[in-house]
Amino acid sequence: MSHDLTQMTAAQLGKLYAKGKASPVETMRAVMARTETINPVLNAFCKVDAEQALRAARESEQRWKKGKALSPIDGVPVSIKELVRVKGWSASMGSKLTDKTPSDADAPAVARLREAGAIVFAQSTSSEFGHKGVTDTPLNGVTRNPWNTDVTPGGSSGGAGAAVAAGLGPLGIGTDGGGSVRIPSSFNGLVGLKATYGRVPNWPPTLNGDFSNTGPMCRTALDCALMMNAIARPDPRDPTQLPTDDTDYVKTLKHKLGKPRIAFLLRMSEHPLDIEVAAMVTKSATQVEKLGCTVEEIDSPPFPHADASRSFVTHWLTNSARLLDMFPEARWGEFDPNLLAGAKAARQRYSVKDVVEAQAVRRDVAVAWNLFFEKYDFLLTPTVAVQPFPILANAPAGLDGKPNVAWSPYTATFNLTRHPAASVPCGLSSAGLPVGLQIVAGHFKDAMVLALAAAYAEAHPLNFPVLPETKK
Repeated sequence: MSHDLTQMTAAQLGKLYAKGKASPVETMRAVMARTETINPVLNAFCKVDAEQALRAARESEQRWKKGKALSPIDGVPVSIKELVRVKGWSASMGSKLTDKTPSDADAPAVARLREAGAIVFAQSTSSEFGHKGVTDTPLNGVTRNPWNTDVTPGGSSGGAGAAVAAGLGPLGIGTDGGGSVRIPSSFNGLVGLKATYGRVPNWPPTLNGDFSNTGPMCRTALDCALMMNAIARPDPRDPTQLPTDDTDYVKTLKHKLGKPRIAFLLRMSEHPLDIEVAAMVTKSATQVEKLGCTVEEIDSPPFPHADASRSFVTHWLTNSARLLDMFPEARWGEFDPNLLAGAKAARQRYSVKDVVEAQAVRRDVAVAWNLFFEKYDFLLTPTVAVQPFPILANAPAGLDGKPNVAWSPYTATFNLTRHPAASVPCGLSSAGLPVGLQIVAGHFKDAMVLALAAAYAEAHPLNFPVLPETKK
């Protein structure tokens, strides 16, 4: 039997390896060949370490032959977002201004993936310092969406999203400070998880502190579960890490959901909402109900979204303003103009009182949603309010100059509150572009979020293109 190894999920590859029907070396060579052809079009990777990857693949191949695989993802290719440290690679942060000295240690998630035998082979593109929900930088240029190369893959983990959707490795590591795993997962038709804050340790601390999460981006919830089994383990370098638990994310996917109580919220507030996105997500809520769930549509969030959004933007921009102290003014012109404008605006706009008030509001938002999840087991929303829009724009037409929250109002709230949230594809629009459904739950219910995502996706699978258009 022949297999296109670039279109296999991680779970499928592991089964093929175990049966001797494919090898990590064959997979790595296939992914490398595809990368050479497609990455120049998509610009999903800013670095590919072919020599190291093939060496790791040969080592993995020997382990599988001896029946000593380190985990089910031993020998599976994984790309790492350029905001995440990889030993021997520079942590560019998507910026011309950063020190390009190679890192001397792996970030926790990277270290855990290596321990599981996964092959860390490429560095995926990000917006500069992960500051916006699309992926283009003065350093690396524009990253494109494999479903339509004229539109954005989202961001800031856009390179990871584009790579996994295009068959450039089945596993991707992204980061999520306001939706940066979930937005590109929605725009690329992936399952992406932002776990409960602290479940996946972070190091070194990011510009956006405890907003930022590291998480999996995959074609299936099962692959996300396989990754979580590897990366959801404590690391002493993260002082906010959660303690070890015995969750087996793969086994949880096999558990029956029971009859969970689910709230469906179509609008966070008065904000633009694409009519087709609204229709598709509303239909998906009905489909979730057919899985045996009780779904109740609600009209508004438990805490005023305008206040929560204001708190998030205050935190975000004042954190960005730190960059003006980190780099000399003579080089500020090398920043992404959008990042520089936000940092400068924060200096003029916000006082210490504003920041303290934003912190107080954040606590109130978290309490309100904690109480909400006492009543409901899950929340369903659109992941993003719009469909993927053209490259070289920071927002859809009519919203340029607005912050991400104007067109992505659903994700950042749960960075404020630290609740687990995932995006799962709910179909293709009439333009042939993926649309995502966001699933949120109470703290520490990460595995259950993936279980619901898996149940929904299994009933409503998405067929990925081998690659529809590769012409610019």
